[in-house]
Amino acid sequence: MNKRTECNKPVTTALLLAAGTGSRLYPLTKNEPKCLTSVSGKTILERMIKNLNRQGFKRLVVVTGHLQECIRNYLGDQRGELKIEYIFSPLYKTTNNIYSLWMAREAIKEPFLLLESDLVIDDSLLEEMIYPDRIALAKMQPWMNGTCVTIDQSDMVSNFLTDHREHPDDQKYKTVNIYSFSLSSWKKIIQRLDKQISAGNVNSYYETVFAELKAENNLELKSVFFDGKPWYEIDTLEDLALAEKIFPASIHRATKSAIQVNPKVYYKHLVKTVLTPQKSVGALNVAK
Repeated sequence: MNKRTECNKPVTTALLLAAGTGSRLYPLTKNEPKCLTSVSGKTILERMIKNLNRQGFKRLVVVTGHLQECIRNYLGDQRGELKIEYIFSPLYKTTNNIYSLWMAREAIKEPFLLLESDLVIDDSLLEEMIYPDRIALAKMQPWMNGTCVTIDQSDMVSNFLTDHREHPDDQKYKTVNIYSFSLSSWKKIIQRLDKQISAGNVNSYYETVFAELKAENNLELKSVFFDGKPWYEIDTLEDLALAEKIFPASIHRATKSAIQVNPKVYYKHLVKTVLTPQKSVGALNVAK
């Protein structure tokens, strides 16, 4: 299969990185991994599984670490049409997502969708991501942080930027940490991952590899813009409170994500924020 044919065929395999300790969301992550945190009564993982099933995915590979048995018990081996497999990363406490991605090198032998386990997205946002060699982006805003990119006139990624001061006059776009890859791109990524891990760079981010490949013109990614509908990345308790405003429950109810924390002043404020009915905010206010 040539690359053009491969990129016109929807992917049906997803890779979910869920090994991290979620330390910034403590104490919610003391007894459960971050992906089992509830957002307006539904866990992050439940929302993601529903989305993958809706888009016709057939296989999900989950890289686990912190409290990995909770994820296994929650998901089992099948959800809807989605067959679920697991890879345990024993070094999860001392490694970053570059190592989690490397751990999947033997399990993934086909085009796939790469997801992080702390994302809550509108149900329709994966529709354009199911084709290989795409990247989810949102226009960079002052409150956002993390890896960003520049794009060319054809909406193809031209540069990965780890320092926001690079290319100061260009319009920058925040990566949403959702990618799809063709098999040919994945093989290139694996080769570079092997070099990074062999060099001991286990605590880096996988964007380091993507940036290197792009700089060498060995990786082509088409932009899919997430500005039109809500999404949010949940790292902290403040993020959780905002996410519950953006994705309100259809039936007003308290969620364990807020109720189970200690009732100190800050947490009381968080609970009040979460339990107060809110209107959904516009697209420019939903992305970090």
